[in-house]
Amino acid sequence: MFSSDVQPSLVSIFSSTGSEPLSTFLSSTDKSLPSDSFICFCNDATSLPHPRLPATLVSPSTNEQGAPDYALQQTVLHIQSPTLRTTFIRCPPFRDANGPSGHLGMKHPWIHFQVRNMGRECSLEIGLVDQSGREGVVRCSTFQREPLLRLGNPPLLHLPLLLPSSSSRLLTSWCTINLNLPALLPHFLSASLLRPDGDEDADSLDSDDEDDVPAGTYSYVSYVKVYATCRLRRIWFSEDGPKQRLPWEFQLYAAD
Repeated sequence: MFSSDVQPSLVSIFSSTGSEPLSTFLSSTDKSLPSDSFICFCNDATSLPHPRLPATLVSPSTNEQGAPDYALQQTVLHIQSPTLRTTFIRCPPFRDANGPSGHLGMKHPWIHFQVRNMGRECSLEIGLVDQSGREGVVRCSTFQREPLLRLGNPPLLHLPLLLPSSSSRLLTSWCTINLNLPALLPHFLSASLLRPDGDEDADSLDSDDEDDVPAGTYSYVSYVKVYATCRLRRIWFSEDGPKQRLPWEFQLYAAD
């Protein structure tokens, strides 16, 4: 998708306040749950406009200790469902099984998500490809208690995701998740994380397994997915990570 383009040091692939923010994304919902599974845009502070009936927005979790939980006075993307696997956004919206043409192709070493904890489970997912063309999936989930690795096609590295809660004494349940992508690749060879289906006690990788997992030098991101339930403001890639100076509109409490 972008692999042949010149990529600047900072690239935003999603902004909730941009023009046609989901134009390069696939949106998926659970059609059997029209009142609970949906994707919509709303003002974070007011939760308006309401989604089309019968959809009903869940409210952000309340702070029982009375501390403020500052909202954003701007439009954000609301992704909601009790069934995570069916409700998500994905960039790019397509996948060419015969080659990398359906890959996102972003080569930056850092990815960043601005998300709000809605008091329900959610997941973030990134497809990573090494310079040998081997792909692995990194999934970060709020319900995951410890890192684990499942072999498959592609292999899955499942990591815990800790989002700020309304009871954590922070000023807001919004946060920026920063992931260093090259640092994640070596974990696909970590035998201590291995949990193949049907063999929870496995403690080694054989040579055939090593041929299938991404273990070389990081090359690019093949896709990005955000699963319900959360609110999303922006997704971007960078060269220098959290230390990189950002444009003012990337700050959480800035307005585009």
